[in-house]
Amino acid sequence: MMELDDQKRPEPPLSGDETVTLLGFLDYQRATLEWKCSGLDAAGLRATVGASTMTLGGLLKHLAFAEDWWFSRRLHGHAPAPPWNAVDWGDDNDWDWNSAADDTPEQLVSLWRDAVARSRSLTTEALAKGGLDRPARRPQPGGGAPSLRWILCHVIEEYARHNGHADLLRESVDGLTGV
Repeated sequence: MMELDDQKRPEPPLSGDETVTLLGFLDYQRATLEWKCSGLDAAGLRATVGASTMTLGGLLKHLAFAEDWWFSRRLHGHAPAPPWNAVDWGDDNDWDWNSAADDTPEQLVSLWRDAVARSRSLTTEALAKGGLDRPARRPQPGGGAPSLRWILCHVIEEYARHNGHADLLRESVDGLTGV
């Protein structure tokens, strides 16, 4: 049975094989972002701290993009899906961050949750067809294809880094703190 903490986040397992441990930590990081963004209106998701333009809404959209990029595009070699397929990234390399202010809280949360659901399904598929050693179908720009293990570790790192930003942003909105 999965244990949940006070914020209803799944606790990573204290013992388990490598796959269960990696997926447990990724789900914990995903749940942390969801907790930090929960219950906020558009103004809350657009709030910034200091000189930074980073917002919680931008984090949701950026991490939705990261989910699709790593698990769909890179791991499985799928073509970009909406909304990413209509973006002129050459015109705005930070489109995911910059366009979030134009979206409603419901659109941002839905975009992120849908991306997470796709990533979970694609991870399950990859595990069944090669396990953690399964190489990505799209290699790195310099050559070499990362394994599913590498991708999971990288996405955990991406969430952990941005969850630190989410802590500061959420505290500035309404004082909510906690790890």
